[in-house]
Amino acid sequence: MSDIGTRLADIRGAIARACQGCGRDPSSVALVAVSKFHPASALQEAYEAGQREFGESYAQELVEKAEQLAHLPDIRWHFIGALQRNKAKFVVPHVHLLETVASVRLAEALEQRAQALSRTVDVLLQVNVGGEAQKSGCCAEEAAALLEQLDAFPSLRVRGLMTLPPFELEPEDTRTYFRALRTLRDRLGGPARLPHLSMGMSHDFEVAIAEGATIVRVGTAIFGDRAAPR
Repeated sequence: MSDIGTRLADIRGAIARACQGCGRDPSSVALVAVSKFHPASALQEAYEAGQREFGESYAQELVEKAEQLAHLPDIRWHFIGALQRNKAKFVVPHVHLLETVASVRLAEALEQRAQALSRTVDVLLQVNVGGEAQKSGCCAEEAAALLEQLDAFPSLRVRGLMTLPPFELEPEDTRTYFRALRTLRDRLGGPARLPHLSMGMSHDFEVAIAEGATIVRVGTAIFGDRAAPR
């Protein structure tokens, strides 16, 4: 097994143990391998080890990798970065789940491109639970109104909430942010309306799972340190 395959197995084991600890089925948690700045060859290794869902933060990089790995028919792309409206047209043809919608203006651009392609795009509403000025996402108080507006776009399907909480050295210190997102989801209609909570990364995904994460985004623990941006 490759180094990437070994690390993937370790992460899957940790997810299974975290689920066991809180009485959840491991199949209820999807692992997204965050592959930004890593070459397509690294993704190929992960794919050969059974990984199917990959997360990219830049439109150009997602498109390039989607084209390079087009021979892998069941690969699924998550867009997890801030997306500019003029880049929506590049992402929509490839993305399985767009996790970072936080404005009606972006939704309009996504809707226009999705309609042109006659497809429905699954999206998550990004919430800035930590209130950090440098991070994208709507505030919790705006979420209900924005969700109602997003529901009006026929080619977009809101599947849940996503957050990037403030970084904490101690994983346990992120629990309050994960719990806040779950509580917000419950106020907005619960799992029946919003089945997914995307939260938790390499150093804190176990805590996120305990608080209800259905998607965890893990990069460094799978691929190692990222190369410098191009």
